[in-house]
Amino acid sequence: MPNNGNIDHSGLIGKWRYRFKTMVRYRLMILTSAPIILTLMALIGITIYWSIHYTWQSTLIDVSERLEVANNSIELIQQKQANHIDAFAESYDFRIRLESGLDKAALQKWVSQQKQRYNLDFLCLHQVDQNEDSFDYSALTQRDSFFDLLSYQELTKLDQDLGTRAEVAMLDSQAVENRGLVSRTVIPVHDSQGVLVGYLDGGLLLNNSTILVDQIRDLIYPSEQDYLRPIGTLTLFLGDLRVSTNVPLNSTDHVGRAIGTRVSDQVRHAVLDNGEQWVNRAFVYDAWYISAYQPILDNNDQVIGMLYTGYLMWPFLKAYVTNIAEISFTTIFLLIISGIMVYRGSRDLFNPIEHIHRVVKMIQLGKETRIGHLGLDDEHELAQLAKQFDNMLDLLRQRKNELKYAAVELEGKVQQRTASLEEKTAELELHIQLLNQTRDKLVVHEKLAALGELTAGIAHEINNPSAVILGNVELIQFELGEDANRVQEELDAIHTQIDRIRNITRSLLQYSRQGGVQDEITWQHVNPIVEESVTLVKTGSKKRDIEFVTDLRAHSSVEINRHQLLQILVNLQMNGIHAMQGKGQLSITSEDWLEHGEEKGALIHIEDQGTGIRPENIKRIFSPFYTTKREGTGLGLSVSQSILSQTGGELTVESEWGKGSRFTIRLPKKAEIHLLVSTKG
Repeated sequence: MPNNGNIDHSGLIGKWRYRFKTMVRYRLMILTSAPIILTLMALIGITIYWSIHYTWQSTLIDVSERLEVANNSIELIQQKQANHIDAFAESYDFRIRLESGLDKAALQKWVSQQKQRYNLDFLCLHQVDQNEDSFDYSALTQRDSFFDLLSYQELTKLDQDLGTRAEVAMLDSQAVENRGLVSRTVIPVHDSQGVLVGYLDGGLLLNNSTILVDQIRDLIYPSEQDYLRPIGTLTLFLGDLRVSTNVPLNSTDHVGRAIGTRVSDQVRHAVLDNGEQWVNRAFVYDAWYISAYQPILDNNDQVIGMLYTGYLMWPFLKAYVTNIAEISFTTIFLLIISGIMVYRGSRDLFNPIEHIHRVVKMIQLGKETRIGHLGLDDEHELAQLAKQFDNMLDLLRQRKNELKYAAVELEGKVQQRTASLEEKTAELELHIQLLNQTRDKLVVHEKLAALGELTAGIAHEINNPSAVILGNVELIQFELGEDANRVQEELDAIHTQIDRIRNITRSLLQYSRQGGVQDEITWQHVNPIVEESVTLVKTGSKKRDIEFVTDLRAHSSVEINRHQLLQILVNLQMNGIHAMQGKGQLSITSEDWLEHGEEKGALIHIEDQGTGIRPENIKRIFSPFYTTKREGTGLGLSVSQSILSQTGGELTVESEWGKGSRFTIRLPKKAEIHLLVSTKG
């Protein structure tokens, strides 16, 4: 009955569910589209994650480098300041007036007037006879230039209007900061007889020095067209108070200067209280900035202020989010287009198949019908299949009755005898296979037993001299006492190498014992280990013309000894490089180990483009001491096979002479520890 225009959603959903479960067309769409969609979505997610991570790290590195440039610029300004004062001290005019016995007040006034000539905010001469009891200026001459924090009285004493110029109104209160942050240079002055007559004291006032911060900002942010960093800012702090800055009072309209505002508590604690550098996002007055801070130290290495640089965070985030949205929209659009193409293609392909399916269903219901013409070319495979199917139905109808009972009886006898024969054959083949495997393992185990005895002897012989070296190094360190600090790096290097020797010999000793190397068998993802091995091999083969190709798709975790697997991977890759004589492409891939739809573990393939292995030598390459290289020992593959077999793994090889080899490492999810027992009595 009509439902008054309402849609039966449950019936519609059930109809489509039935289609997806029963119709090949829709199942094919799912099977072809779902992996693509899931893979692309995963790639988009991974891309966004790593892009955010690395972009943020590079941004912090960028602002840190700009802070370093700003610091260097200030150091250059201080050096220029020191050079100007040195030049003035050695100038002809100053020396003539100093030696002529000019009135001290007149000399002091003349010296102060020279500050404009040398682009200084203050310049004065402190004569010894006036100040030897009041202040020790010699303590200020240890550095060419330094930062200093002066009171209002000290500023006024250096220059009459310096105290007024240093005043900074605090925006969060009605108070006024009248202390001054200065870049200062103090040098001693001697007469022609070398007698100390005074100190020249000059420098720059950093309070309200907007020209200085703008010049440094233009130096470290030269491009005004950088849409990711449209506003670069620089600030000089007296304590936690901004005394000179180009940070705007309104980050939206970019107007005003935030002079007289304070830094955030988090930054103040890190930089002023702990003396640390801050490189991170920070809230600067009214907006979030990507920022970097470092402390400003006075002549006594006390923190008196901060140097800051950074730029607005929002334009950077806006551009980044826009790029991610564009990529996502493009990917989704391509997915929709590809889905439509798959649907249309599958519809044209499966209409004939669905017609055949309907005919088969009708025949199963007992209705006599035929497929007939499908509207396809006579040479089309589906048309031929339909024609043969119709012929088969005709023939089947003729012989159905006469063959019914005979076929049933014959089929029963055949199945019974065939099953018995197949069972016996399978058992025989299994016994033969087990016998061959047992024989091969007995031969390999016999050889590995001798190898174990040899490695045990070698390990003991290496341990003895390494112990002597270690003892002598410790004795040398004890005898040198405090003088050992001069060669501490060399002593640490010797200790490190001795530890490395002892680790190797310990592994050899463990390998020589029954049970093999069994330490540190843990759950691991194989991809990071493969990447580490590739990095190690690349480092050792820089002078070779080797192209490394990696495709790491394994997701399974397996129980392995990380160090031993790394050793095996490096050994196999180096073998591949040697096989290619240092020139060619080395492919390293990983994938999940699947058998009959069951996840067994992980597979690692190492394929080279070398000369390959002759068919008659393939079974011998895993035997101890067998090698085709002059410098080889023939132990690498046999030891690798032994290590893998002790945890249930396996090393196999596929090779074609003249084209290259492919080694496969099979790692089960759960390690099965096997004891390597010698066949000797």
